[in-house]
Amino acid sequence: HLIWFNCLILVGSGSSRCSGRVEIYHSRTWGTVCDDGWDMSDAKVVCRQMDCGVAISATQNAHFGEGSGQIWLDEVSCSGSESSLTQCGHGGFGSHNCEHSEDAGVICSDEIRLVGPGSSLCSGRVEIYHSRTWGTVCDDDWDMSDAKVVCRQMGCGVAINATKEAHFGEGSGLIWLDDVSCSGNESSLTQCGHREFGSNNCYHSEDAGVICSDEIRLVGPDSSQCSGRVEIYHSGTWGTVCDDGWDMSDAKVVCRQMSCGVALSCGHRPFGSHDCGHGKDAGVICSGSNFVLHYL
Repeated sequence: HLIWFNCLILVGSGSSRCSGRVEIYHSRTWGTVCDDGWDMSDAKVVCRQMDCGVAISATQNAHFGEGSGQIWLDEVSCSGSESSLTQCGHGGFGSHNCEHSEDAGVICSDEIRLVGPGSSLCSGRVEIYHSRTWGTVCDDDWDMSDAKVVCRQMGCGVAINATKEAHFGEGSGLIWLDDVSCSGNESSLTQCGHREFGSNNCYHSEDAGVICSDEIRLVGPDSSQCSGRVEIYHSGTWGTVCDDGWDMSDAKVVCRQMSCGVALSCGHRPFGSHDCGHGKDAGVICSGSNFVLHYL
């Protein structure tokens, strides 16, 4: 599988138009990028360059398989605002100390975005990219199985709500999908059953949306949608929450965020700043609007 765009391709095992091993074209030869210093700022540039929405993950260690031939870039350092990867800082074409076992890759939001008034990275009107144009999805038969696929595709945890009737405002232009029918296990919305692209009997007043669990998940041996170890998604990586100062007010926020309780607010140290080990990971048990605190 190979996709070309602006002298950049995403290739390898399991790749798609918007995910794969990053390869660039230089001196009439395709070559890979080393993962030294590879991070979400770099992935953000690639996803923008490919017109693939937001960056979900900056993969390392040849996640999409090892390339061959040239390794063109090493020590890539993007601010995240560049329009192409070659505009970012790097050690010079062909200058590296890497093997193909270090080939870098990206996972983008796969031709999907969440937009509209009140939207965020993990909630909004669903729009997909097809034939170089963004368009909306009609809410006919739109349900939680469909929302589940979108939330997974966006790296946003579980689906909280499948919104209808332009909950996040009306889109404009094309309505790409109608009568979407997902099992909930698909990796992207376009893999679900639907009418042909552009075939619909809808108006933008019927634009579909989703509310996901906003980059939070509850996991562990005995976890469920409403109980488990609290993990959050930040800078392309899932991580835990330390139980220092963790109390019922914090648990209430999590339960509400997961649609399992009521909402309060709380503060935290900067991301990654802690004096904890994973033996102090915090968790919650929620039950509707009732919940108890549980330390894992």
